[in-house]
Amino acid sequence: MSAREQKAQIVAEIKEKLSGCSSAILIDYRGLTVEEVTQLRSDFRNNEVDYKVYKNTLTEIAAKELGLDGLVSYLKGPTAIAFGVKDPVAPAKILTENMKKLKKMEFKVGLVDGRVIDVDGIKALADLPSREELIAKMLGSMNAPISGLVNVLGGTMRSLLYALNAVKESKEA
Repeated sequence: MSAREQKAQIVAEIKEKLSGCSSAILIDYRGLTVEEVTQLRSDFRNNEVDYKVYKNTLTEIAAKELGLDGLVSYLKGPTAIAFGVKDPVAPAKILTENMKKLKKMEFKVGLVDGRVIDVDGIKALADLPSREELIAKMLGSMNAPISGLVNVLGGTMRSLLYALNAVKESKEA
């Protein structure tokens, strides 16, 4: 396979990942040690986030072909991309936690559902609850009225039993 074919294949891979992800966060990873990158990759893997380092020129070609020209100006210096496939919040959360610990990485730009977001947008995304947390909250709020109904019906039944018991005791007396 020629170099041109390899580059075309990598551009196609980047395009597929950018168009198939729910979010993508571009970071400057300068200063990270091998151990820190290994730990970061492990955190990403555990949360089903794909983390890759591509050449900026190939990423630029893929971004332009997808109409994501807003990414191009951020493709300078070392750039890694974290792709959130299932949970759009996961890459931002993991990176924010690691940035607090390591103080070495910097956000460049993000992409959520095909829209380019700035650093403040990435930080706001990291503050959102994860998909699992949202589902748990929704199920909890759906369960609350049912629990309340059961309690009300149970209270009514108890009151009826107390009343019947009082009638029984008055007839016995």
